[in-house]
Amino acid sequence: MDTTNPAAVLDEAGLNREAIEELHRLARRAADAGGTVLQSHYGNLSDIRCKGRVGDLVTAADLEAEEVVIRLLRSETPQVGILAEESGSRGPQEGLQWVIDPLDGTTNFAHGYPLFATSVGLCWKGTPLLGAISIPYLHQTYHCCPGLGAFCNDKPIAVSRCESLEDSLLVTGFAYDRHNRLDNNYAEFCWLTHRTRGVRRGGAAAVDLAFVAAGLLDGYWERGLAPWDLAAGVALVRLAGGLVSGYRSEPFDLHSGNVIATGQSIHTLLTDELSKVRPLDGAGYGAPEIGSMGS
Repeated sequence: MDTTNPAAVLDEAGLNREAIEELHRLARRAADAGGTVLQSHYGNLSDIRCKGRVGDLVTAADLEAEEVVIRLLRSETPQVGILAEESGSRGPQEGLQWVIDPLDGTTNFAHGYPLFATSVGLCWKGTPLLGAISIPYLHQTYHCCPGLGAFCNDKPIAVSRCESLEDSLLVTGFAYDRHNRLDNNYAEFCWLTHRTRGVRRGGAAAVDLAFVAAGLLDGYWERGLAPWDLAAGVALVRLAGGLVSGYRSEPFDLHSGNVIATGQSIHTLLTDELSKVRPLDGAGYGAPEIGSMGS
């Protein structure tokens, strides 16, 4: 089965058009419900805890939003499994599965930085089918469904048509283990900052993917991600006409933690450029010499 072909995946999953569109509406409702919870807590947090890794935070808003989202999904689709960041897995873990990040961008949220989201994706055997990402501060919900396409609120969206890295604006991020490993994306960030119009670090993978789907950003790469960071956003990029792969252009794997997502024209260019970069060593070296860049 071609997992990049929505029709083939839906056929295997036994989902007709009416069923998939109903699941799409439910994903949007769930993401919006989570986003409403987040916005109610925004700027008024009193309980911020570390989950163990440096910088890996959880707040009362994460937990409350996840509870609201799961309650809605289980009431309407009790037969569908769930994988959620804070509470883990429940229900069937084969076949259809909701993959939920109640608060993507927790560090942003905890500091009052407004890029954060609730992300709700639906996968079939690990293949993202559809999803919704609510960015409450912007009053935007990005959502997608096979056969319908991708949207911001009710407006159709599409990936950018950028054809060169030199003209592109990219986004990336840094994993929680960046403090403990040299292969931490710092070299890639520096190298591509010199090769493009710029590289942003948004701090919320779901938001980054939504912005790529909408053509606000031309491409995204990152390592060290979890399935809930990726599920809804990968579906969005694909259904907005973009390309998604693993870090070295291998087929995308939800559980690998690695992703490259772009418009149609620069995917190979970005993959090839990333392949040139060595991780930083202890002295801070790794990117190719600036003078070795082409025109």
